[in-house]
Amino acid sequence: MITLRKANERGHADHGWLNSYHSFSFADYHDPDHMGFGPLRVINEDRIAPGTGFGTHGHRDMEILSYVLEGAIAHKDNMGNGSAIVPGDVQRMSAGRGVMHSEYNHSKEGLAHFLQIWIEPNQRGIDPGYEQKHFDAAAKRGKLALVADGQAREGAVKIHQDASIYAGLFDGAERAVHELKPGRRAYVHVARGTLTVNGQALTAGDALMAEETAQIVLENGDKAEVLLFDLD
Repeated sequence: MITLRKANERGHADHGWLNSYHSFSFADYHDPDHMGFGPLRVINEDRIAPGTGFGTHGHRDMEILSYVLEGAIAHKDNMGNGSAIVPGDVQRMSAGRGVMHSEYNHSKEGLAHFLQIWIEPNQRGIDPGYEQKHFDAAAKRGKLALVADGQAREGAVKIHQDASIYAGLFDGAERAVHELKPGRRAYVHVARGTLTVNGQALTAGDALMAEETAQIVLENGDKAEVLLFDLD
């Protein structure tokens, strides 16, 4: 079964300094039909204005990933981590029993454009943790690179859930097929460009949800950047 979630159907919040689109219910946006997909709870497409950001705030019992599309995000937390997250980086923060952090766009001119992803963990109350890795364009060109995984396979960042996240870049004749094991489901989010997924034409911000489906076929890309979530 294939279900589409078009970009213009998402929730939207414009706070001036932050322009955010919510694929699932988040903050003041509530849609009982879109509370999550399996353990995938949040995909927010955020644009942070220059010189602004999220002040110090807390999280608990959530796997939080940042995937930067443009600009850079400065991260700082009470575990002692401080870093810049740039395009190609995948940052994972396990909130566990509690963590405080901030995210800031220090640029004086450019927006910071990124995806904020939350996945519910399969264990509660774990020690907070942090990991950040870079996956260059060559690793994703015309294929799906494993960037986050419950077993940390293939150099991916580790998440505390039976889930795998892949990133890919597709243009022209480039094509990838992802096989789904029985009982697994997939969520495909197009971050930018256009792409055909299982015969469905998707554009930036669109998503496809697949259940009881044997494979996901990605093709006919035009400057497409895509994330695929393989979920229990």
